Amino acid sequence: MNFLGVIPARYGSTRLEGKPLVDIAGKPMIQWVYEETQKVLDVVYVATDDERIAEVVKAFGGNVVMTSTKHQNGTTRCLEAWDLIAEKESQTFDAVLNIQGDEPLLHHGSLEDLKSCFEGGKTDFATLVIPVTAEEDLFNDSEVFVTFTKNMDALYFSRSVIPHIRGRHKMHWLEEGKFYKHLGLYAYTYKALKSFAIMASSNLENYENLEQLRWLENGGAIKIGITQHESIPVDTKDDLKRVRAIMEKRIEL
Repeated sequence: MNFLGVIPARYGSTRLEGKPLVDIAGKPMIQWVYEETQKVLDVVYVATDDERIAEVVKAFGGNVVMTSTKHQNGTTRCLEAWDLIAEKESQTFDAVLNIQGDEPLLHHGSLEDLKSCFEGGKTDFATLVIPVTAEEDLFNDSEVFVTFTKNMDALYFSRSVIPHIRGRHKMHWLEEGKFYKHLGLYAYTYKALKSFAIMASSNLENYENLEQLRWLENGGAIKIGITQHESIPVDTKDDLKRVRAIMEKRIEL
């Protein structure tokens, strides 16, 4: 299959403005994500509506497309970018990987795990999970948990820990069962992405504030891939401090 990589990036952020351009160990955050993605995909673009981001991407030799300022989320920006890139590259793509621009610890192995969800040609929409190994993750309100079928199709995504083990305190749950947390990497065929982008928001989506529930509530299937590569999204100054420390240690090694 021919995969396209799109990294939506916007400058505005209520908790950390301009975060795609913050310096991490000598590089802007968006560059770390871009270069790791290039290890797996031949065609990679940053999709943005901000000239400051575009200029930085061009400066390190990356590809960029300018998208509308009216997008409310990365999904619709990804769709517009696909159309622009397909015309620019004069080629077609079987699926697009929608890669978060605020995860500088992204490992290219996760992208390979996501691509593998499309083996067999029956997948339209895929995402990744990682096994929970640390007890504190079960108490972290920032995590999103996932349950899925034996055929690796998502059952539900929740900000509550699922499944719930009745009769046992949460601090003992890892002794009783397996839990998976969601990583914000998605991949879609063009048909699925276009349908998802124009689909009206749903009750479950609004309750949990999780966009992917819109697809499930409307009867769609989301293929689940399991990765072992942890990543940390940078949403706050504390996240940035933590990621900088990790990255600096890696460079020292």
